[in-house]
Amino acid sequence: MRWLMVVLVAILVLLQIRLWFGEGSISTKIALDRQWESQQQINEDHKLRNRLIAQEVKSLKTNLDSLEEKARKDLGMIKEGEVFYLVIDKKQPPAIDKSEP
Repeated sequence: MRWLMVVLVAILVLLQIRLWFGEGSISTKIALDRQWESQQQINEDHKLRNRLIAQEVKSLKTNLDSLEEKARKDLGMIKEGEVFYLVIDKKQPPAIDKSEP
């Protein structure tokens, strides 16, 4: 009878060790929960960014003024008959283009 009690206690100890430290343990679950929450926040940020991009695409498809504004801002478009002035602020250092090697 004593040996049965020793075996049962040993099994109980092994199960507790696995519960606390082994694969699928409580610490692993806590780490996965934290990772899941972090990923949820990243997904929400991406959803917001995607909605903004979708709104911009829709605006560019339907509104010629926004298309012209984008062309002026990003491509430096100048209409015929307009004069382009480049104003340089001497207080600010020149911008460095990081895309060039």
